[in-house]
Amino acid sequence: MQEAIKPKKRLITYDDLVGEFKKIGIEEGQTISVHISMSKIGWIVGGSETLIRALLYVVGDTGTIMMPSQTWKNLDPSTGVHWEQPEEWWPAIRENWPAYDPEVTPAIGMGSTAEMFRKWPGAKRSSHPARSFAALGPHAEYLVNNHDLENIFGEDSPLDKLYKLDGYVLLLGVGHNKNTSLHLAETRAEYPGKHCSRESSAMMVEGKRQWVTYETLAVDDEDFIQMGEEYNREKNISTQWVGGAETLFMRQRPLVEWAVKWMERNRGKK
Repeated sequence: MQEAIKPKKRLITYDDLVGEFKKIGIEEGQTISVHISMSKIGWIVGGSETLIRALLYVVGDTGTIMMPSQTWKNLDPSTGVHWEQPEEWWPAIRENWPAYDPEVTPAIGMGSTAEMFRKWPGAKRSSHPARSFAALGPHAEYLVNNHDLENIFGEDSPLDKLYKLDGYVLLLGVGHNKNTSLHLAETRAEYPGKHCSRESSAMMVEGKRQWVTYETLAVDDEDFIQMGEEYNREKNISTQWVGGAETLFMRQRPLVEWAVKWMERNRGKK
């Protein structure tokens, strides 16, 4: 697998992004799950807005873009999401954390591009109070509709619907440790130690804010980098570059099918 030579840091324009997105294989009509680190790309004239416009232009009116818009601070403080606050504050956090609102709640920790994207005119956002996705394009409504509270990454989740559409994954300045599609593989694989955990989030129930507890698969991304590197080697998926960011672009379905088998072979081994 031959790696591309890292380009020098430079100013990046809309036209540059359009050209580089096309060069790595993005085409009109594709449905793509996008994970981005803007800081790795370089200095883009217009920042996140320019990047989103370039992506939307390349996939065209028949293409769909999806991004994680998670609100993971809306989880019980005992899980560690409010690590910077003292434990004696936890009851007040549970009592007062705002209920998830897809129109208002920011995409906490997802980066400036995901936050701008989820507010983009026409974008749709899923209803999960902690693990939402946003999408824009002809398949957006299908991708984000009916995001089950307990089945976050599994059957009929946004990631599973992307699989059914034979969509793509774009890792732009991030590695497989940020590749949420590998969580879909976790839901399908059988391996020792697989289990569910209880989570809680603030959400609206029949018009009232409630602190709701639900059971969902306990996910683990510790082996995602190793898994991804092995997949890249085996399938000859080369690192490419968009600006100064190492970039991987691939079909999601073969990755998930391969990852299921990898997890069943490797997880639980001493």
